[in-house]
Amino acid sequence: MSAATDPNEWLEDVEGGEQLAWVREKNRRALETLATTPRFAKIRDQTLAILDSDDKIPPVRRRGEYLYNFWVDAKNPLGLWRRTTLESYRTDSPEWDVLIDVDALAAADGVKWVWHGAAVLRPRDGSTDRRHVLVSLSREGADATVVREFDLVTREWVKPQDGGFALAEAKSSVGWIDADTVLVSTDFGTAPDGGPSMTESGYPRIAKRWVRGTDLADAPVVFAGEVTDVSAGASYDSTPGFERIFASRSTDFYNSLIYQVGPDGELALLDVPTDAHAAPYRQWLFVMPRSPWALGGSTYEPGSLLVFDYAAYLAGNRDVTVLFTPDASTSLADYDFTKSHLILTTLHDVVTRVSLLTLGDWQPASLPGLPELATIGIVDTDPEDSDEIFASASTFTTPPTLFYGTSTDGVTPIKHSPAFFDATDVVAEQRFTTSDDGTRIPYFVLRRRDVESGPTLLYGYGGFQNALVPGYSPGPGLNWVSEGGIYVIANIRGGGEYGPTWHTQTQKAGRHKVYEDFSSVAKTLVADGMTTVAQLGAMGGSNGGLLMGVMATRYPELFGALVCQVPLIDMRRFHKLLAGASWVAEYGNPDDPEQWAFMEPFSPYHNVRADLQYPAILITTSTRDDRVHPGHARKFAAKLEQTGHDDVWYYENIEGGHGGAADNKQSAFLAALAYEFLWQQLGSPE
Repeated sequence: MSAATDPNEWLEDVEGGEQLAWVREKNRRALETLATTPRFAKIRDQTLAILDSDDKIPPVRRRGEYLYNFWVDAKNPLGLWRRTTLESYRTDSPEWDVLIDVDALAAADGVKWVWHGAAVLRPRDGSTDRRHVLVSLSREGADATVVREFDLVTREWVKPQDGGFALAEAKSSVGWIDADTVLVSTDFGTAPDGGPSMTESGYPRIAKRWVRGTDLADAPVVFAGEVTDVSAGASYDSTPGFERIFASRSTDFYNSLIYQVGPDGELALLDVPTDAHAAPYRQWLFVMPRSPWALGGSTYEPGSLLVFDYAAYLAGNRDVTVLFTPDASTSLADYDFTKSHLILTTLHDVVTRVSLLTLGDWQPASLPGLPELATIGIVDTDPEDSDEIFASASTFTTPPTLFYGTSTDGVTPIKHSPAFFDATDVVAEQRFTTSDDGTRIPYFVLRRRDVESGPTLLYGYGGFQNALVPGYSPGPGLNWVSEGGIYVIANIRGGGEYGPTWHTQTQKAGRHKVYEDFSSVAKTLVADGMTTVAQLGAMGGSNGGLLMGVMATRYPELFGALVCQVPLIDMRRFHKLLAGASWVAEYGNPDDPEQWAFMEPFSPYHNVRADLQYPAILITTSTRDDRVHPGHARKFAAKLEQTGHDDVWYYENIEGGHGGAADNKQSAFLAALAYEFLWQQLGSPE
């Protein structure tokens, strides 16, 4: 479908006057229907109370002697960047030292800034003092940021005219080498080779070494990728005794070339499979292949974790130690370091387990203190200086607990989040169903003990190796389960629940497996009597929004209602819109006729039909989303209406970025809109 044949392509002009008038009219209808009920107000207010709660556990990162935290609450909707000591943090009422008040900054600048992080320089002399900070701020929640330098000693912004580092709004990457030097990738305009400095995917491809007080335009190039890459850049490894610069090219979303940059700019390619996750750390090289890797007469399975001596590897030695081998039920979800240990977080049928190996001899070690039946995540470690660990544990019905300790002595709980819904009589269970090709698909069910059937909300994602693991979810718990609804999470292929293969088999021509898995869970819920088609709803965002679009157009007979959030929809043009070109490795290239043949069936925009009855659908997006183009959602709503489908509601937040919301009030509003829509469509059980 070209511009000549697509009557809705005009809606891709994000901030055009006619386009925004169209958006406001659609918003008006949705708000009149969904945002005027007492139930909407109740859901909005209780969701906002959760998000703004002062009793949540403040997550922290150690930087020297202080623990740093970014905090949002009702009084500070845009947030505070602050710090405290470990001693104070362990008390019930820590004494926080506020460093940056984003609300005050936004008021002074007249811009609704959204915090995107701070890079704090670690002094090269090994001291714990921290002074130099690079702060990233997003205008209304977009991916693009401005970067400013902040001085932790003077508590002031370092202005460019005073030698401060600053970058204009762009999708940038910047990091410290030392107090006067940074590595920066941003939109430089024209690259030294005469081409654009950004890739076709809209990310930087040039990395420069920028010295304080010099013109960025004159900064020497450290590394350059290709315009056809997803992105390219450089980073500095500040590990004491192992300081070095690395550069990388992401040739697509899952394949990269990694180089060590020598003192004279020479590049040493790291000879590992391009689709592997490779990480030099201290004197070692850690590699996790995503496809079978034949090496030295052996083949290592996708999702294995291997370690090599880094210097020997560069010299051609391939002696390897296997640290983890997956099996049919177990995958490696993540790994972290302390000064003495490697921490492995694994998933066994989507249930987490944590184990330790001693660095160097790789012998197993124990980590006492963590609960066994919980989803555990490593929040922070301090590998350059200590064996310190912060870890969080929760379940569907148990709020998060923060554990603190060391990898040598174990951990103990130091903070507990309050319960935001009554889970006394709530049951969480894992079940399995069989997909069309016979694959066993797990899903989790959360319900009140007295609820055997009724309105059911099925959630899914199914892409980019993103695993959906059990965890405390107060939003669905309070707004759905407590009210008598049943909440289901489907661990479909495309995610990372069972390692790389669970994902790679769904790339491109295998994409149909994602939708077969999700539809199989939906069919099972009805067949088992948990719900009916009329009372079954589904929700998903981004790639999950594409999932909802496919359910609407290819499996409409399975659902009573769908919530489709910040979705991809037009798969014929996705690669031409914003960051879409970076996802060709996931979905395929629609310009290739052979690939478009398998893509067209999962392009919702090309499968809307007037002769089918579709479930009611709420489509939401954000004008400021600079990752997934809002034109996808706009055009989907328009085409559904043009083909005679009346049960279509559309809401576009004027702010918010890809997350859909720029602050807690907006997040609560959007959540209330979705739940009110679902209750109206699926019926209230009580």
